[in-house]
Amino acid sequence: MAQLEKGSKKLLNAWAFYDWANSVYSLVIASAVFPIFYDLIFEKGSEVAIFGTSMKSTALISFTTAFAFLIVAFISPLLSGIADYAGNKKSFLQLFCYIGAASCIGLYWFNKDTIYFGLVCYLFGLIGFWGSLVFYNSYLPDVAYPDQQDSVSARGYSMGYIGSVILLVAVLAVLLSVPDEKKMDVMRWSFVSVGVWWVIFSQYTYYYLPKGAKKNKVTGDVMLNGFKELRKVWVQLSQNIVLKRYLGSFFVYSMAVQTVMLAATYFGAEEIAWPDSGAKSMGLIISILLIQLVAVVGAIITSKLSAKFGNIKTLIGINCIWAVICVCAYFVTLPIHFYVTAAFVGLVMGGIQSLSRSTYSKFLPETTDTASYFSFYDVTEKIGIVIGMILYGAIDQAFGSMRYSVVFLTVFFVIGVFLLVRVLKKL
Repeated sequence: MAQLEKGSKKLLNAWAFYDWANSVYSLVIASAVFPIFYDLIFEKGSEVAIFGTSMKSTALISFTTAFAFLIVAFISPLLSGIADYAGNKKSFLQLFCYIGAASCIGLYWFNKDTIYFGLVCYLFGLIGFWGSLVFYNSYLPDVAYPDQQDSVSARGYSMGYIGSVILLVAVLAVLLSVPDEKKMDVMRWSFVSVGVWWVIFSQYTYYYLPKGAKKNKVTGDVMLNGFKELRKVWVQLSQNIVLKRYLGSFFVYSMAVQTVMLAATYFGAEEIAWPDSGAKSMGLIISILLIQLVAVVGAIITSKLSAKFGNIKTLIGINCIWAVICVCAYFVTLPIHFYVTAAFVGLVMGGIQSLSRSTYSKFLPETTDTASYFSFYDVTEKIGIVIGMILYGAIDQAFGSMRYSVVFLTVFFVIGVFLLVRVLKKL
């Protein structure tokens, strides 16, 4: 097949369609169904015997998530160093896609007797998802011209949102139609459906994406290019006080934001007094859908507020709301409380992510390699997730309740506000 021209509508659609393929992982596995499934396997507050010791089941999944993101934080610069040089990025994209999809399918066999296998599948599912994104994102300048990149990137996000919601709603519909004793089986098959969906729909992307040149040989120096670029950015930050201060504030508050997003469903499953397991499953999935829908509204409101008050002042306000949410979460016990909290989380979740990235972009030097700066930004975010999830899991393990873990995250939002005020003073 003849290679499509850069900027062609068909090529741009094919690139964006990968979001449709892979976003089902982030919604069904990372956010909604798997956390509910995990909670049903292990009784509330139960201890899991693993690695010669025992720990709380929710702390275990927090530590596993932290370890997965630690691996991602390490391999991302390694992969980005290879991506633009090795030539055949499509093979790497497919490799991580298939690793992630196979791991999702493997979760079908997750139970108490296969805890090691199940956690490995969960670990590699996360690595496959985030690893594939390194190569997927690196394709954007190859397929789209600069004036097309914002719109096609937004198109990919929209397609991913629609595709993932469609699958989650389908899973919800099946769960509503079967008796309680069949719900676990439906959840297991939903993991299989994620893997199959991811592989099948990604084929359209693979068919049209350019293969790239294969003549470049990957050497040790090339593999270290990504780390060299990160070091260069770190040195250059000392010359840009505003950017350095902003990145420090982002690291602190993002640590808390991402931890809340990753742990929210586990919190709802264990800490809320649901009438029964069926009501719990339905309530948690509905809460995730509510967060997704409200997040869109929140992003729009945030963009209007930033246009009126400025990015930093808006981020300070959002961080204050996050701090209040974390304090209030300690007192959340009933389903209605959880729904209201989920709505507020959605309202500030959609805004803080988009505004944080755009604010970072505005502070970048005009003549620089923006790819290196955004690689630094992404690694900063991943390391923050590692620290956040480890602290969250450690506090949960020590005090026997995730309520204390959530309240502790308030500290990061307060520090984030303080650091953002320091940025404001330099503007």
